[in-house]
Amino acid sequence: EGHRQRTASRCGAQMKTLTLVRHAKSSWKHPELQDWDRPLNKRGRRDAPAMGRRLADRGFWPDRLISSPAARTLATAEAIAAEIRYPLEDIVHDARLYSADAIDLLDIVRELSDILDHVALVGHNPALTDLANRLATGSDIDNVPTCGIVEMDFDTDSWLDVGTVKATRFLFDYPKRDREQESTP
Repeated sequence: EGHRQRTASRCGAQMKTLTLVRHAKSSWKHPELQDWDRPLNKRGRRDAPAMGRRLADRGFWPDRLISSPAARTLATAEAIAAEIRYPLEDIVHDARLYSADAIDLLDIVRELSDILDHVALVGHNPALTDLANRLATGSDIDNVPTCGIVEMDFDTDSWLDVGTVKATRFLFDYPKRDREQESTP
């Protein structure tokens, strides 16, 4: 239902929405594992569904969810997908996201079909932080923390324009944000 509402509200709109999601906190408990195979740790297994619930509460529904196939990244994508009721079998695995830099990510975004209005990429730092800062005017994010989310709207009907056209809306959220705001006098 959320997908239909979002699509209906944007019919005819010339807008693309890009959501960048950094994988949740991973475990270093097993040094024998290759980086690709590292799972989420306890905090990561808590934060990914919690961020998924925050997204669900906002009516978040991407037309496509694309994830690096690294274990920690795919686990994050699946936890978020479960919370927003996005079909797990529809998650696209793209190995390029694993070792991508910001330019590579931008190339992946520009390859997207213009039929898609909202795409979420679940990947790795430093590429996600670098891309967010590149695309959003005035963005000065030091670091997208684990399970952090950056969502941007672009006033265009073509993904090819992303990067030339700057974001018109910028949202930055992460698991510790609420706790930080509560402790601020």
